[in-house]
Amino acid sequence: MNAIVKNDTWKLATLPKNHKLIGVKWVYKKKLNAQGEVERYKASLVSKGYKQKGGIDYEEVFAPVARIETIRLLISLAAQNKWNIYQMDVKSAFLNGVLEKEVYIEQPPGYIKEGEENKVLKLKKMLYGLKQAPRAWNTRIDTYFKEHGFVQLMPV
Repeated sequence: MNAIVKNDTWKLATLPKNHKLIGVKWVYKKKLNAQGEVERYKASLVSKGYKQKGGIDYEEVFAPVARIETIRLLISLAAQNKWNIYQMDVKSAFLNGVLEKEVYIEQPPGYIKEGEENKVLKLKKMLYGLKQAPRAWNTRIDTYFKEHGFVQLMPV
């Protein structure tokens, strides 16, 4: 929830008549340490994207993903040629995707604003669980790479 709030993911709004409300739910996980003991508990808020309808709630969902065989080949070539390999992780990556259509979600259980119970949340950014979240993140990171001089050798 901290990442969602820090990212300015939504704002309180009234649901327009021509829009559908998407539900949300909490997903709970235990994070274990190397000894298999519970290190911490984690709760993630996700949208019920499985209720979205293609062509209505979103247009496209495809986001390219490298096949494991391709990754293994690149690691093998790097080892053989003594190349350096760098990798990165973007924390809460899907939350950084840009919305192309307006999306409204219900206020999450436990975070319903007192006196505003009839309001909903209008998303400003993506939320985990939305069908279009992977593609939106890919579009954003692709744009960033191109703006910083990277070149795509093979179009997807």
